[in-house]
Amino acid sequence: MTDISPQAIGGLLRSVRHSRGIGQDQLGQILGVAPSQIDAIEQGESKDTALTNRLVESLQTKLAFPGGATHLRVKGPTKLSGSIQVRSSKNAAVALLCASLLNHGRTTLNGIAQIEEVNRIIEVLTSIGVQVTWSEDRSQLTIVRPEVLNLGAMNVEAARRTRSVIMFLGPLLHMMPEFRLPYAGGCNLGTRTVTPHMQALHHFGLDVTATEGWYRAVVHEVGDSVQSITLTERGDTVTENVLMAAALYPGETVIRNASPNYMVQDVCYFLQQLGVGIDGIGTTTLRVKGLAKIDADVEVFPSEDPIEAMSLITAAIVTNSELTIERCPVEFLEIEMAILEQMGLDYTMTDEYPASNGFTRLVDITVRPSRLRAAADKIHPMPFPGLNIDNLPFFAVIAAAAEGRTLIHDWVYENRAIHLLDLAKLGATVQLLDPHRLQVQGPTRWRPQELVSPPALRPAVCLLLATLAASGTSVLRDVYVINRGYEDLPNRLNALGADIEVFYG
Repeated sequence: MTDISPQAIGGLLRSVRHSRGIGQDQLGQILGVAPSQIDAIEQGESKDTALTNRLVESLQTKLAFPGGATHLRVKGPTKLSGSIQVRSSKNAAVALLCASLLNHGRTTLNGIAQIEEVNRIIEVLTSIGVQVTWSEDRSQLTIVRPEVLNLGAMNVEAARRTRSVIMFLGPLLHMMPEFRLPYAGGCNLGTRTVTPHMQALHHFGLDVTATEGWYRAVVHEVGDSVQSITLTERGDTVTENVLMAAALYPGETVIRNASPNYMVQDVCYFLQQLGVGIDGIGTTTLRVKGLAKIDADVEVFPSEDPIEAMSLITAAIVTNSELTIERCPVEFLEIEMAILEQMGLDYTMTDEYPASNGFTRLVDITVRPSRLRAAADKIHPMPFPGLNIDNLPFFAVIAAAAEGRTLIHDWVYENRAIHLLDLAKLGATVQLLDPHRLQVQGPTRWRPQELVSPPALRPAVCLLLATLAASGTSVLRDVYVINRGYEDLPNRLNALGADIEVFYG
């Protein structure tokens, strides 16, 4: 450690502590020191080498992963207060990490979410030879790819734990005549076809065969005439994959039925910084003028996460609290807020102001205690600008807090509505009509319970938010899936008045 600066050590320790969901107070109790001493180490201001070594040892051994699982103990009921800022988008982060493979220059990502999903993609990138470096304060991530990627050395275990690795197809098809990628993992939400990816990328000469545990890809030569591609599914990742393929296609590509969602827009802005021509951002028709090679030094600011914003809005609603959620990307929350207003939510919204990327429109939303009533119509997702698919589960928790009966229709996923049945264990009245439809009767008198986190990110967070309102102590076990998509969520909620303890075993 003597060869590493105190600031770098402090930043690394802070990141590890956050990934474990451990507060400075909790770590101070374990070590028998004041939290201010830990803060001094993390700020790079301490010269106490002995204490630093104890901190490293605790994070690596006692607090690392005893028993292999992380759990949460939640004491309620909770009343939240104050304000909290929305952090950058998880889905934009993983897409930009994949898109960085296009660039032979230096890509710097600012404020990227330090979550498990990002960690897995970084592990995959570094294993194939990409240089990935955090700044000392962990606020910037710099990515420099080698001239030739070493796919044979890929960290297969990390790749199988994220579906995002499928977005390697778009960049890689321009770099080698044949390659293979492991089957993607991520949330267990039922069958999610990759057929739209294959159909769209076939226009660039990509043929993929599914074998035991792998996608085997072969690339054929295609011309440089205008490619007109109509997506059979207006999916986010398939649109991003085609954008990445089109970025290194020297002709023009027209993408129809493209997703205009927030993470797709982030990829578009990034590609524009790299010199790729893109018209139609925010619409369902994109025109892309690619480059034969991309070599640019760029600095990127991912936009704020509308799903995290909705999570925090839901936390305020379910705990009947007054809470201000700052830096909400309003363009991607307008339908959600309109539905909540119809349900009787008392809230105010500031004037709009620009995000750091110069494009995304932000507002601060203050939610106040409200007496909600059930939605007049079923609540269902739609491609942007409709209600976001990932925000739909939060309405099951909100409906359980409202008076009356609400129908939640999740037509996208086979299993996600089933995972939301666990809300009944916390006192909600929920009925599964079929694998896609859930009926919720409110209001709910939430009760504490011990639960195992479902293998799906948003339903798992919904259970956590519901436990905040339960009178007593709840336990949510094996919350790795929450850490995939949220950075330091327990401690951030604790700063607002929650009582959440992270433990292992």
